[in-house]
Amino acid sequence: MPELPVPAVALLARQDGVITHAQLRGAGLSGAAIRWNAGRGWRVILPRVFSMTRERPTARQRQVAALLWAGPGSVLAGATAARLHGVTSADPGARVQLLTPAPRSSRSSGFAEVRRTLLHDCAQVTRGPLRLSSPARSAVDAARSARVHEQRAAILIETVQRGIASLDDLSEWVNRLRPRDAAALHAPLAEAASGAWSVPESELLDLLATSSVLPTAWANPKLSLSSGAVLTTPDVWFDDVAMGVMVHSHRHHSQGDEWDDTVDKDADLVAAGVVVAGVTPRRLRESPVAVRDRIERAYLAAKARPRPDVRAIPRHLLTLVPASSPQLGSA
Repeated sequence: MPELPVPAVALLARQDGVITHAQLRGAGLSGAAIRWNAGRGWRVILPRVFSMTRERPTARQRQVAALLWAGPGSVLAGATAARLHGVTSADPGARVQLLTPAPRSSRSSGFAEVRRTLLHDCAQVTRGPLRLSSPARSAVDAARSARVHEQRAAILIETVQRGIASLDDLSEWVNRLRPRDAAALHAPLAEAASGAWSVPESELLDLLATSSVLPTAWANPKLSLSSGAVLTTPDVWFDDVAMGVMVHSHRHHSQGDEWDDTVDKDADLVAAGVVVAGVTPRRLRESPVAVRDRIERAYLAAKARPRPDVRAIPRHLLTLVPASSPQLGSA
């Protein structure tokens, strides 16, 4: 391998060991030297994009290479960017998804796929050599490309629940899409707005809303005792009778210790006098009427006892209530 010019070495240091043909030529390397080393000492990751070793590129090197191939102004997008922003339910697979501003055209090569966009994104993020579309746009694009409703809802719910993007920002990006592209996102966005922290929780809220016995349920409120002690947050809460419903899912608590801890946490609610009903996603989907009937019976039993001194703040009011303010909810 030839000794690289200093400018090329500096570029490789900034770009995770990845560099383009144009950058090598600009640094002073001849076309003949590039052709000789490509496929010998160097790996060609994408057309006219190289790493200086034959080792398999890392995921980050593939992302940098895709940006260099897509050109100035391009950003990582969709599920690729959403995953980098922390949305674990977004799955790009082996593809690196990108956006490029018009008038550049959409194209693909190998693992990289770039799509032209006319929409301006004022909140793009730069992390070293990586450029990402904004968290809200990334999540909306990832949800739009998902194949089934459950996956679309999971992406938007997780984005809101983890504070990666606000519901308002997600709504803005959905509304900026063409109507036919936005159509499949209205229902998942409404689920994210419900306060649910998972798709099974959203399905449970929808089911309980069909009951003629139960009042309106709260999703994920903050609970505390008069002493100030904070209790485990229930997935669903009926404040008039201090009753909680917990969705116990192995999918979201796959490790044995984590599953045990999740179930054990219900104990502090029980000790505080809260009536707790547990459901599983499987039972919810296979026998929804039976689940609703069981929760209704538990609610009526809770209504027949004195209400314990448990205070609750609805999730959507948490950011509006100063720490020194009196707790909302029944006492």
